[in-house]
Amino acid sequence: MPHRLILGIESSCDETSASVVRDGREALSNVVASQLIHADYGGVVPELASREHLRAITPVVREAMHRANVSYKDLDAIAVTEGPGLAGALLVGITFAKALAFAADKPLIAVNHLEGHIHAVLMDAEASFADANPLLALVVSGGHTHLYLATKSGNTWHYRNVGKTLDDAAGEAYDKVAKLLGLPYPGGPWMDALAAHGDPKAVPFTFAQIKTKATRFDLSFSGIKTAVRRYTELHHMQPRIEARAAALRESGLAHAKPSNPETLTQAVELFDPETLNLIASFQASVTSYLTRTAFAAAEHYGAQALLVTGGVAANTELRRRIAAEANRRNLPIAFPTIALSTDNAAMIAAAAFPKLQTQTFAPTTLEPTPQLRLG
Repeated sequence: MPHRLILGIESSCDETSASVVRDGREALSNVVASQLIHADYGGVVPELASREHLRAITPVVREAMHRANVSYKDLDAIAVTEGPGLAGALLVGITFAKALAFAADKPLIAVNHLEGHIHAVLMDAEASFADANPLLALVVSGGHTHLYLATKSGNTWHYRNVGKTLDDAAGEAYDKVAKLLGLPYPGGPWMDALAAHGDPKAVPFTFAQIKTKATRFDLSFSGIKTAVRRYTELHHMQPRIEARAAALRESGLAHAKPSNPETLTQAVELFDPETLNLIASFQASVTSYLTRTAFAAAEHYGAQALLVTGGVAANTELRRRIAAEANRRNLPIAFPTIALSTDNAAMIAAAAFPKLQTQTFAPTTLEPTPQLRLG
């Protein structure tokens, strides 16, 4: 059978990405343009995101095709994120993909962003999990925290939602707590890096038991966000928080990446032990909560393997906890590479491949679906 090539386009939030993927597995290119402008506002500004997508999408797609060393006539299909996401951001990607598909006379495939995250893992792990049916997928990011029971029949994947956050997503809680503590945006990577320098048992955060159906494994993260705010108020931490935020800005560290050892070393010196302990305790509580819930769902549904994906899947403590528990239970587990954890187009092209095999194509009337569900 000849190889099949799909150009994927992703623009659901603040990353403009294009990728050429062969046979749903091999990424020949994966170009991602991140929007740094939002750091000045402490979060993604939808209108600014749309404008940045408009500026980036043409050069990003052109670069993806160049790196893959293919032409449009070599493609078998063009895939694009349909939703969920920001309406204006999605519209940029969809409009571009529709025009490109029409001009190149190629079929258009609409992909659910959440399914894309699952296929970010399956690109590497599907062959290893060929006999594992069903799979449990934990999709955890800044905008989503979901548990899906995934089963494969022939070339088609079927998904059943068995749990979700009832309020904030886990990554959103990370970013909001980081902002509360005066950390740069995006706060998740900063929280993860700084947590290693604090005591995870210093502050005993707890999560309330959610009353849902016995077959549901829903979560809630708004409570711990409130608990952190209350802690800072009771311990009169606001002056320290404001002074530290100003120091981070003045030193230029606010626009640096904590993955850089030198950056992290300089930043840690600006933090007092109490704040580092608070960060470590928050991370320990959230990752423990996610781990407990995921394995409870896996056990209840008899999942044969566990996939963990999404931006928060790059969190070192979450990976450590889930890997340790999976090893204890002898349950196969897989994570995406760090590059494929955050939003990217390779996962969109990979998720489109089964749809190409079944010729499940999008109509010419395709429009963004910001609240699109999976399962």
